[in-house]
Amino acid sequence: MRIMRAAFASAFNDDNPLAALTVGDRPEPERPDSDWVTVDVRASSLNHHDLWSLRGVGLTQQQLPMILGCDAAGVDPAGNEVVVYPIVLDHDDPRGASILSEHYQGTLAERVAVPRGNLLPKPAELSFTDAACLPTAWLTAYRMLTTKGRVHEGESVLVQGAGGGVATAAVVLAVALGKRVYATSRDAAKRERIAELGATALEPGVRLPERVDVVIETVGAATFDHSLKSSAPGARIVVSGATAGHEPKVNLRRVFAMQLEIVGTSMGTPVELAALLQLCAEQDIRPVVDSVHGFSAVDQAFARLHSGDVFGKVVVDHTR
Repeated sequence: MRIMRAAFASAFNDDNPLAALTVGDRPEPERPDSDWVTVDVRASSLNHHDLWSLRGVGLTQQQLPMILGCDAAGVDPAGNEVVVYPIVLDHDDPRGASILSEHYQGTLAERVAVPRGNLLPKPAELSFTDAACLPTAWLTAYRMLTTKGRVHEGESVLVQGAGGGVATAAVVLAVALGKRVYATSRDAAKRERIAELGATALEPGVRLPERVDVVIETVGAATFDHSLKSSAPGARIVVSGATAGHEPKVNLRRVFAMQLEIVGTSMGTPVELAALLQLCAEQDIRPVVDSVHGFSAVDQAFARLHSGDVFGKVVVDHTR
């Protein structure tokens, strides 16, 4: 049995999720059938999903210990540099699929096993660190803007709560796609950084210079009324999270009078991830990275994410 270092949930702690994190040796993940391959991980990035897992959301005691992590870039058995698509078909899951670290062991380890079809070529223009940021948060933002938001030329975008992984990605991608972008944040320092990315940075709830065509909504109840009031006729409000409340009051008269669309989404497809990789390579788009931590300091990476002060992605470099 091959042993590898990994970061995993060894228990659940809703009040202090960091206390449920263990860094140590684990057996190399098993490959369920011959279609699976083992990838040597070079870099991975953290998501709030990892903190929720440590709290016990989406996992049971019987599944512990569970290696955390959804995102990874690395090298396949043939020596190809690859990006790992994190959703695996799973007939045991009511949704028909699960994300790595839910049913199958995750990416915060020296090696991860995935179906061969989950590997996409890493563009040479992207580093392992950059590529590891894309499969979850950046893919979600890309799908929100394109497939679900159907953002067109000349349209405008509002991103609520910019600073986190998905929201910051949406700002960068919308700017790169040539849209007029407005973004809100309660934090003055984050608003300065948002403006540096090319968006008009505003305090939450402020009236916009115009009504927008697409709203990227990851905050929830705290901003949803503002999202409705900021929407132009026929606008698409795309929701992929609810970090500040999941039961907002919704003015239905505004919804039908303005013919608004409220659309939910999560993650994206392998085809969309391939398109995102190509877009980043061709237009020299790079993820916003909050900090990079060596694997020997993975506990510090989790502490950074848990602090709530992040701007962009927290990355783990597995070569350090």
